[in-house]
Amino acid sequence: MAFDIKLMEILACPACKGKLDYKKDQKELICNFDRLAYAIVDDIPVLLESEARRVTEEERS
Repeated sequence: MAFDIKLMEILACPACKGKLDYKKDQKELICNFDRLAYAIVDDIPVLLESEARRVTEEERS
């Protein structure tokens, strides 16, 4: 089973409540405002700020 992109309609960044972008090749959801990347593990997004990683400027391009 793969991550269901229909979830993108209801998912939001837990930090700012903003839009998340799905990066299929990286298996992550990205918040460009907060520059945070949330991993997708076993097709389930891990939307915990404490588990998110910082996104660099190069990755945002």
